[in-house]
Amino acid sequence: MTLEQLRIFVAVAERLHVTQAAEALHMSQSAASTALAALEARHHVRLFDRIGRHLELTTAGAEFLVDAREVLAKVAQAEALLDDLAGLRRGRLTIFASQTIASYWLPRHLVRFYERAPKIDLDLRVANTAEVAAAVHSGLAELGFVEGRITAPDLSSRNVARDQLMLVVAPGHALALEPPQGLQDLRGVAFVMREAGSGTRSGFIEALQASAMSLDDITIALELPNNEAVRAAAEAGAGAAVLSASVVASSLEAGLLVGVPLALPVRDYAVLQHVQRRPGAAAQALLALLPEQVAD
Repeated sequence: MTLEQLRIFVAVAERLHVTQAAEALHMSQSAASTALAALEARHHVRLFDRIGRHLELTTAGAEFLVDAREVLAKVAQAEALLDDLAGLRRGRLTIFASQTIASYWLPRHLVRFYERAPKIDLDLRVANTAEVAAAVHSGLAELGFVEGRITAPDLSSRNVARDQLMLVVAPGHALALEPPQGLQDLRGVAFVMREAGSGTRSGFIEALQASAMSLDDITIALELPNNEAVRAAAEAGAGAAVLSASVVASSLEAGLLVGVPLALPVRDYAVLQHVQRRPGAAAQALLALLPEQVAD
């Protein structure tokens, strides 16, 4: 049984006239008759009695008409849903983003998206870079936003912005009074760090490795799970910290932290997608609003 056969049956049953039904469906009378005959033959049931030049529904036909109408109504609802999804009139978009991006970069782009598609339910979840990549890999997130590099064969990555890492300390800290000449001068310095898997932490580790150093060469005084906690601990004098310039901007302006002049990496913000999953209409609409970061 096909949807086309159902549509033809209902059209004929409502008119009790094959030619009129065929005209309404923009098809030939012979095609409509053939479809009805095939439907009856396939299920070994007579849906119409042919009395002279007229049609009458059989008892089976009358009962089937009720269900056929319900099926076609459900199909119409499903088609309307697909149209709504494609037209951004309904739907849901789940995004995972690292803390820095979710707090300081992504919101203005989500505001633009909301203005375009206010009926789409946005589900933004904050996680560290490793967790964001895992969510996109598993399908829990349709899009993921991370700092730094992600190398996974099933994930595609497109750069959308750049961010400067900064070394900051509380006023009066030794590094504020005597700035280091290079990363080598940070040996033994106490640091407040983000947790393992954080893009901010990974960026700092890469900078250390470029100077033939590692985390073993510094002292990790505290390891905290978010940017705000790291910033607050650094303000309280717990140690130096490496954070995004956007995270520490207000603290620098207020004099709660001091920027230490030291060359640290400029890192990329990237949007992740699964290479084998086609983004839905809502995800495509958000992607279209994002800037294209041009590489050096």
